[in-house]
Order: sequence, then structure tokens, then C-alpha cells
Amino acid sequence: MNALPLEILGNPTIIILVVAAIFLLFGGSKLPQLAKALGQSKKAFKEGMDDADHDEKPKSDSRAKLDAVDDEALFEEARRRAQNMRAEESKKLEH
Repeated sequence: MNALPLEILGNPTIIILVVAAIFLLFGGSKLPQLAKALGQSKKAFKEGMDDADHDEKPKSDSRAKLDAVDDEALFEEARRRAQNMRAEESKKLEH
């Protein structure tokens, strides 16, 4: 299926006909409700986009903190945690 060419949408006569068709389909009483629902959906979408942008920022901060840590310190911490886990597992097996 081909999408409508942009030239058709730029024609004011077409826009008026589309608005008239929507008015006839939904009636005058339903149009304010539709406009309100559309506005609320747009607002919720923008808030969701802002929340997504806000959630991505701390990731970059944690990445900078991680880059500042020395590799040897990371390996040493991993070894220490693995040793603690093995010690806890052995204690569980003894009981």
C-alpha cells in the first residue's frame, strides 16, 4: 500500500473535507471528548519520553564512576566476593 503523498495533505480543500468527515462521523458532542483524550495521550507520551531521558542520565554518571575505578581494584573486589560466597556455601553445607 502506498502512503498518501504529502502534496495531498498540503491542499486546504482536502484538510477541510477530512475535518468535515470526522465531524459527521463522530458528531459535535463527541469531538470535545476526542480532543481531550488526544491531548491527554500527547501529554502522557511527552511525560514518558521525559522519564526515559531522566532514567538514561544516571546510567552515564555510573559509567563515569566505573571508568574511574582501577581494573585491579575491580578484580580484587570480585575475588573477595567470590571467596565470601564460597565461605558461605561451605558453612551451609556443614549445617
